[in-house]
Amino acid sequence: MSNTTSDPSSQERERPDEREVRAEQDRETARELGAAGSQLSTAPREEALASLPAMGVIGWIRWFWRQLTSMRVALILLFLLSLGAIPGSLIPQNSVDELKVQTFKGLHTTVSPIYEKLQFFDVYSSVWFSAIYILLFVSLIGCIVPRTGTFIGQLRSRPPLAPKRLTRLPAYTTWRTEAEPAQVHEAALAMMRRRRYRAHVDGDAVAAEKGYLREAGNLMFHIALIVMLVAFAWGQLFKSEGAKLVVEGDGFSNTITQYDNFKSGSLFDNDGLVPFSFTLDDFIGTYERSGPQVGTPRTYEAHVTYSDGAYGKPKKKVIKVNEPLVVDGTKVYLNAHGYAPVVSVKDGRGKEVYKAAVPLLPLDNNVTSSGAIKVMDGYRDKNGKKDQLGFQAFFVPTFAGSGKGTMFSQFPAADMPVLALNGFHGSLGVDSGLAQNVYQLDKSKMKEFKDSKGEQLKQRLLVGETMKLPDGAGSITFEGLQEWASFQISEQPASGWALTGAIGAIAGLAGSLFIQRRRVWIRAVRGADGVTVVEMAGLGRSESAKLPEELADLAVTLNAVAPTAPGPDTDPDTDPDSGTHVVAASSAEPSEGAEK
Repeated sequence: MSNTTSDPSSQERERPDEREVRAEQDRETARELGAAGSQLSTAPREEALASLPAMGVIGWIRWFWRQLTSMRVALILLFLLSLGAIPGSLIPQNSVDELKVQTFKGLHTTVSPIYEKLQFFDVYSSVWFSAIYILLFVSLIGCIVPRTGTFIGQLRSRPPLAPKRLTRLPAYTTWRTEAEPAQVHEAALAMMRRRRYRAHVDGDAVAAEKGYLREAGNLMFHIALIVMLVAFAWGQLFKSEGAKLVVEGDGFSNTITQYDNFKSGSLFDNDGLVPFSFTLDDFIGTYERSGPQVGTPRTYEAHVTYSDGAYGKPKKKVIKVNEPLVVDGTKVYLNAHGYAPVVSVKDGRGKEVYKAAVPLLPLDNNVTSSGAIKVMDGYRDKNGKKDQLGFQAFFVPTFAGSGKGTMFSQFPAADMPVLALNGFHGSLGVDSGLAQNVYQLDKSKMKEFKDSKGEQLKQRLLVGETMKLPDGAGSITFEGLQEWASFQISEQPASGWALTGAIGAIAGLAGSLFIQRRRVWIRAVRGADGVTVVEMAGLGRSESAKLPEELADLAVTLNAVAPTAPGPDTDPDTDPDSGTHVVAASSAEPSEGAEK
């Protein structure tokens, strides 16, 4: 077997006159190969800008369109889209949690104005992200449509005829046989079809081609990307999502008024909400109690009873993290957890005017929580005058103990719950008609209660303990403790299409990477001495060591039907069994159609 190789760096050391000679050789090779060396893909040929004549406005528009619809620009836009999604993953988004955005702005006063101008808090609805998105969509459409037509045309056409000089192809072998040319053609055609080549006999040669799935995979990859883009856009236009905090024993019905906050796409119909309801029966949370991961949650389970539709039969379900409740396409995710101390308030006459479980917001991983208790109606002081009460609440599920120097929780489970309160009376500001944060207390029109020493009234309470208000104003009692769970209820249409597109993109990419498109020609002609000369050559889309190996295997198989004729001058490198050898062309001289 004889092989030729070249140093890949030799091209870099070529002088200008050598490059001119090589270019002329390439042009001569292209003329000799003809249709056999035509492109082995559906990618349009690119013309260098320098080689184009002077262009007018129409010419520049055409050039811009060709650049936009090229595979290179599509990949660049896809990279920019991925790059643009990074701020949306690292920076809080208004579409997900406005409270986190406000907290971020308060902690990062320097960069927040810059992020605001760059629309980093609304990445996926920003102008620049939408521009990349639309350009990528147009680029993929403009790239796929012509390539699909070209690919269909290639499927309907036959493999091109054999070039005049097969020796110029990247892989080549030849031998002499006593078999008739027609016999060789018949055997070669049957062999190539058994190997799943598209093959036909034309003149003195058999032309065969294989590997169309490579281009099919390429097109499938880009079509799948379009499916994903369309599914993403559809989901953004018709989606709905909201949050609801539910205390144990309370419930939720899927109507707009029940949500704590609700957002939807611009084309979403509020009357299209899926009718269902659920009640939070119990929340179970367990935590690691020893080792380096002490306090880490081990179990988060929300036990609910739900009904599908207005008159649906009640069903039990356990909602876990990443295991949502699914009702007719709407998913209910377990989002967060906390505690709701149960407190009761009596007025100056000893009448109970308020009793409720008050949800408090966690401040750290050990569920140290804070919030506000607001008694808006029914309260009267000892003189019978109507008034309103407000209490700032600070809660720890596991108290460190008096004298420990900290009021922060030591563990997330409710091992020793303590509620710290300080009270106010006056106007809560709820009668103004303006929206208020239920977890914050507006003290602008309120006065704090004073103890016997004239200092602010505050007290730590265990379950069952009571804090008495001064001057016979009443009392507040820490009655017990319940837990709450926060749920995210979302309807994301076309998510199935997005998943299908993702799977299709992976499958298409695998096909375009691992399948090689190649052409093989087998020529058999009778020589001047009456002996048949068999030539085999192969051409691939890109240079690959597998092409000579495959051609050698085909040659060995065909040689079994058309064995080598005996002769006095046998090549010492010839395979003693088959009598054939394969020559790999120099990598410095790729044939036309073998794309780099």
